[in-house]
Amino acid sequence: MAKKSKSVYMCTECGNEYLSWQGQCSYCGAWNTIVEHKISDLKEPAADSRRRTGTEGKPVRLGSVGTSDYARMDSGIGELNRVLGGGIVLGSLTLISGEPGIGKSTIIAQAANRIANTYGKVLYVSGEESEEQVKLRADRVCSGISDDLFIYPETNLENILAVCDEIKPCFLIIDSIQTMYSAEVDSVAGSVTQIRACSNLLIKFAKTNNVPVFIIAHVTKSGELAGPKTIEHMVDCVLNFTGERDRDLRILRSFKNRFGTTDEIGAFRMTSEGMSEVSDLSGSLIETDACEEGSVVSAVYEGSRPVFFEIQALVTQANVGFARRTAVGINYNRLSMILAVLEKKAGLNLLNYDVYVNVVGGMNTGSTATDLAVALAIYSSFKGKAASRRIVAVGEVGLTGHLRSIPNSDKIIQEAIRLGYEAVILPDRNAKQAAESGKISVQDAGRSISVTPKVPGISSDIKVIGASNIADAIRAYIS
Repeated sequence: MAKKSKSVYMCTECGNEYLSWQGQCSYCGAWNTIVEHKISDLKEPAADSRRRTGTEGKPVRLGSVGTSDYARMDSGIGELNRVLGGGIVLGSLTLISGEPGIGKSTIIAQAANRIANTYGKVLYVSGEESEEQVKLRADRVCSGISDDLFIYPETNLENILAVCDEIKPCFLIIDSIQTMYSAEVDSVAGSVTQIRACSNLLIKFAKTNNVPVFIIAHVTKSGELAGPKTIEHMVDCVLNFTGERDRDLRILRSFKNRFGTTDEIGAFRMTSEGMSEVSDLSGSLIETDACEEGSVVSAVYEGSRPVFFEIQALVTQANVGFARRTAVGINYNRLSMILAVLEKKAGLNLLNYDVYVNVVGGMNTGSTATDLAVALAIYSSFKGKAASRRIVAVGEVGLTGHLRSIPNSDKIIQEAIRLGYEAVILPDRNAKQAAESGKISVQDAGRSISVTPKVPGISSDIKVIGASNIADAIRAYIS
């Protein structure tokens, strides 16, 4: 007897389901994204084959549950281990996304080869490229291909799982999830139904066999992860590769991590020999030591390390029409707010001036800690004055003109000392916290604090300047 099937209508953007077709998704608001999917009406098997917990489904007291550290696998790439929280957790499912050509397959191929050399068999499933194409990339980015690295060009997930049962890999890579399909689902590859079904099968395989799985996923035109949002909830880690096409710097960020922090970033450079790690990200982003007009160095604390970068501003007379405001690397609305504060609290009349702000190096900062540096760079360009010494400026600018404190300011001070800066401008509260923490020794009390770092091998002094508002910070910058 032929199996029955029913139709369900799903939005390809958000995965919301409907009983009938309609032009606009009422959940995400997208137009013409609701498509029909046929679902087989199959009965559940008598025996439940789904994975159960170690307590066999019985409720237990949380305090009596034993805890242990998760076993991790070294990927052979330090920056990737950093983002994952120390390595790849066995039995985990990791989703990595990014724009085409950003380097997703390259870094995964490098990690796969190093894992194969250390731990054993690794299966690389390619649904987009042939064996020859993958081999050409591996020859370019890997120094010697391991005998335990297997390539399997296949899109049928049942065949893939059958091969996994045969060769028993210690690491599985799916490139990409949008090309995979399950024969049990009556839908085309890449549809919401197929992606959800394939993800469920991969999760079951990873958890049952304690094998880590890496899934490469496509992104939409807006840069968001393609497919239903529920996949991000199903997997253990969600990683995203970002970078500019005309620059070689690549940043790997963790949007979700059940086994570590989501604040860490990994830095890489795309070279002819693959992805190379950038251990000193701050030093690579700052190329000049000269004090230039309209240029101020700022910093943000990402995960376990401070990242320094240069913010440049250019203020010029507007020739025609309304003045332009252009922001590259910082939020445009944040720039508009800072300009309003400068006009109100610092007396800058920027109504008839074009303002351009750029974060050098292709970094995209979403932190409010860069507000002060943006304000000082605009002031410097408008007045035509450059700082007389190498200064780092960090702090959030409020609508009242007062500076708000930022986290981890003491670590930013220590990094500024390592990089050889002469002064750091901070909000008042951060300057006092740095003096009270004991990590720096205060030589002179007052608004300007001269400190000596307690860092072995470094004996230089640095001025830590606390400013309560934007006017105080401007005076400290030009003094």
